[in-house]
Amino acid sequence: MSDRVHNFAAGPAIMPESVLAQIRDEMLSLPGLGMSVMEISHRSAEFKAIHAAAQTNIRELLKVPDNYEVLFLQGGSRLQFAMIPMNLGIGQYIVTGTWGKKALEEAKNLGGAGAAWNGSEQGFVRFPSDDELDLDPAAQFVHVTSNETIQGVQFGQEPAVGDIPLVCDCSSDFMCRPLPIEKYGMIYACAQKNAGPAGVTVVIIRKDLLERSSTSLPSYMNYQIQAENDSMYNTPPTFGIYVIKLIGDWLRDSVGGLEKMRELNRQKSALLYDAIDKSAGFYKPHAAADSRSLMNVVFNLPSEELDSKFVAEAAKQQLVNLKGHRSVGGIRASVYNAMPLASVEVLRDFMIAFHQEHQA
Repeated sequence: MSDRVHNFAAGPAIMPESVLAQIRDEMLSLPGLGMSVMEISHRSAEFKAIHAAAQTNIRELLKVPDNYEVLFLQGGSRLQFAMIPMNLGIGQYIVTGTWGKKALEEAKNLGGAGAAWNGSEQGFVRFPSDDELDLDPAAQFVHVTSNETIQGVQFGQEPAVGDIPLVCDCSSDFMCRPLPIEKYGMIYACAQKNAGPAGVTVVIIRKDLLERSSTSLPSYMNYQIQAENDSMYNTPPTFGIYVIKLIGDWLRDSVGGLEKMRELNRQKSALLYDAIDKSAGFYKPHAAADSRSLMNVVFNLPSEELDSKFVAEAAKQQLVNLKGHRSVGGIRASVYNAMPLASVEVLRDFMIAFHQEHQA
């Protein structure tokens, strides 16, 4: 696909070319079926097989224990921000960036939530150490965002929260690396960063937590009802689940699993961080060195004028969607699982050349 650009978008984001090619080839008709995946019933044996395979891929790649449910829901993380406190109770939030802040704000609307740590005064540049957490033992869960897309802050290991269930928004680094699922009460991820198209959200939740879901909740927003119906309480996002299945196949068969995916992601992000660190301050990273994201490399240039020039000049090299979020400014290069190493090398080389041309 020679006409494809180097797409560093934060989401919806790049998908594996081989997966896009398979989607194209099967769009009009799934093999032997004579219909598109978007035309078949979600109750059909054919779709149930796709649904089950998508769940199995996630279970095998992440080594999900049997005492967890894997659900496919809609509404994105925004809906989960409300569903979590509605189902699980009053929680504490480790706020390391914009999305953790929004999750806390939504929970406060439902009453009682608070922050165990908040990095806003520092500009959301790092993840806290365990001894900085102000944990309330009465909290019914602790919420954390594993990777903050806007600020480029990611944790290296899970925060220590004792016996309190840990709930994690993994939307922007889902399946970028192995996770010890048994340390979590629940993880959730909207798919459009690493796992599929916009419109489907993966929820992995420990079965004992389903008992907290009150029968007074709206039925769709009740985790227990969703689990009892195997994510088919209503018509699920069938196309999105199909793509999640294909991307799971790609991670297993082409990449070789999440350990190898993590090493590839480390290699890609290291190319950019190395260019930043060797620029003598021309490129200023947003995140502290020990909290740098594998997925979203965020940095600023010496002036907004240079920021704009960088984006414009990069686009001429087919390096697109590099403008930073308006709340942070600068540059954001999202190097999700599907981003080829060759594309990152092109960006790295452009960064070096741009620095050499514009350094004081």
